[in-house]
Amino acid sequence: MELRLGPLLRYVDDTQATVWVETSEPCEVEVLGHRARTWSVHGHHYALVRIDGLTPASETPYEVRLDSSKVWPPEDQPYGASVIRTPRADGTFRLTFGSCRRSAPFDAKGFKEFGPDALVALAERMAAGGDEPPDAILLLGDQVYADDPSDAVLEKLRAAHGGRQGSEVADEIGNFEEYTWLYDDSWLTPAVRWLFSTVPLCMLLDDHDLRDDWNTSLSWRRWVTAQPWWHDRVVGAYASYWVYQHLGNLSPEQLDQDSTYRAMLSIEDDDERTAYLDSFAWAADEDPASTRWSFVRDFGDASRGVRLVAVDSRCSRHLEPDDRAMVDAHEWEWVRHHTVEASRPIHHLLLASTLPFLLAPGLHHLEGWDEAVSSGAWGPRAARIGERIRQGMDLEHWASFRKSFDDVTDLLAAIAGSEDPPASILMLSGDVHCSYLAEAQLLAIDHPGTAIRQLTMSPFRNPVPKHIAWANHLLDKRWMTTLLHKLARSARVRDVAAEWRIAQGPWFDNGAMTVSLSGEDWTVAVDHAVLRDERQLLDRTLTYRRLDSPSNRLMS
Repeated sequence: MELRLGPLLRYVDDTQATVWVETSEPCEVEVLGHRARTWSVHGHHYALVRIDGLTPASETPYEVRLDSSKVWPPEDQPYGASVIRTPRADGTFRLTFGSCRRSAPFDAKGFKEFGPDALVALAERMAAGGDEPPDAILLLGDQVYADDPSDAVLEKLRAAHGGRQGSEVADEIGNFEEYTWLYDDSWLTPAVRWLFSTVPLCMLLDDHDLRDDWNTSLSWRRWVTAQPWWHDRVVGAYASYWVYQHLGNLSPEQLDQDSTYRAMLSIEDDDERTAYLDSFAWAADEDPASTRWSFVRDFGDASRGVRLVAVDSRCSRHLEPDDRAMVDAHEWEWVRHHTVEASRPIHHLLLASTLPFLLAPGLHHLEGWDEAVSSGAWGPRAARIGERIRQGMDLEHWASFRKSFDDVTDLLAAIAGSEDPPASILMLSGDVHCSYLAEAQLLAIDHPGTAIRQLTMSPFRNPVPKHIAWANHLLDKRWMTTLLHKLARSARVRDVAAEWRIAQGPWFDNGAMTVSLSGEDWTVAVDHAVLRDERQLLDRTLTYRRLDSPSNRLMS
C-alpha cells in the first residue's frame, strides 16, 4: 500500500486542520491520531483527514499512516519534517501567491524552455531557514495544463490513445483518469510535495485547467459544447478539480454542509459514487448556479482579522454579448455578502481572482474597445472581427466585461466607504505571465484610510516569449495609453470610476509574491526564481511597504 499523492495541508486555524491524500488502495488514513477512511471514484482512493485539538500558536510535526503503517515523511526526506503551524500569537499573517506552473524536467532543456521553478525555490528557501515561512499559499489557476501537457504526460497519452491521432485534441487531456496524470506530474516533485505538506494551500482554477479561452465568449462556448469530446473533458475537469483542489478550500464546518462531500462519504458503492460525482461535474458546467467554486477563508483574530475572498472568474460567467458578466448575479451576490455585508470586521481584505482586476491602463482601454466592438458598437462585420481579436489575443479580463468591472469599483467604494473600513484592499491575481503592483484611487469617494492595490504574480514557471514582454511594455507607455483611450471612446466606452497606474513592474521572470500583514501595516515582497550553482533559488526583487508614497501619475 502506497501514498500516491500528498499529503497536502489544506485548512488550518487555531485548533483545526485538514490533510488531503491519495492512496493506492482503500485504507484508513491516520494523522496525529485522527483517522479517516478513503473513498473511491474512477478507481482512485482519497481521504481528507480532519484534525482538531491543536494548540494555538504552535508548530506540530506530523506523520501519515495507512492502516497503521508509516508512509510519510520518507526516510530520505531532505527538507525536514512536515509540520502544522497554527496562526501566530502576534496576529501577523503571510500569504504567498502566484499562478501558471508548467511541469518540465530540471535539466538544461527544461531550464532553457521554462526557467527555474519558483515553488521549488520557495521550498529550498524554507528548508534553508531563510525568511519566515508563509502561513498559506494561494495557487491562482493553471496548476495543470490540460490543453498543453508535459512531454511525460504526452508520452502516456499517445501510448494509451494512439487511435486518437489526427484529432484536434489528440494531445490533450480527455477524462478524469488523464487528469490524475497531470496532478501526479505536477505535485510529485519532491520539493513541491514537501512544501505542500507543510504550508496550507488555497486554490482556484483557470482556463488551462480545462482549455485555453475557456468561456471567453458565447461563440467560443457554442463551438466547444458542440464538440464530441466535450462531455468527457468537462466532466473530468470539474470532477478532478473538486477532488484535487476545491475540496480542501473548505473549512471543517463548510465540509459538514457540502452535499457532494457528504455523498462521497455516505455512498457505499464505488460505481454509484463515481456516477454521482460525474453528474455533479456535468451539472456544474450546464448550470453554474448548481455549485460554487468561489470560497472565503478567514485568518487571524476573529474580532478584526484578515479575510481572503477568492472569486471564481471562469466558471460562472454570463456570456450574452449585450449583457456580459465575469460572474453572474448569483455569484456576485455571494461576493457582496462576504465583503460589504461581512458579519465580522475586516482589517485587511484580500480579494482574489485568477484574472487581474486592474491591467496596464493601455490594455484596459484595448479590452474595453474590443468588448464594445464585439457587441456591435461598429456594426455586425466589425463585431465578427472583434470577436476573433478577443479570442486570438485573450482579451477576456475584467476590463473586457465592463459591467462586472463597474460592479467591482462599486464594491470597492462600498467597502472603503463603510463605517469601519479595512486598512487595505489588496487584489491578488495571476494569469498574465508577468508580475506588477498597481496603485489605485477610487473617484466616487475619498478613502485615505484604505489602500487599494492590485498585486499580480505569474508565472511560477512558464515565462512568456520576449515579443509578448515587449508588447506589455509598449501598452504601458503614456502615448499608447492615450491612443487606446481615444480608440475606446470612439466605440462609446465609458470611463470607469477609478484611476490607477502600474507603480512597480512589470517583470516577466518566474517568481512568487508574498503579502505580510501586521496591525495597520502591510508589506509586499516580490521574489523571482534564479538558477545559481545548479540550485533553484529566490532573489528578492522588491519590498514595497504601506508607507511607500504613491505617485500622483495615475491613469489618464
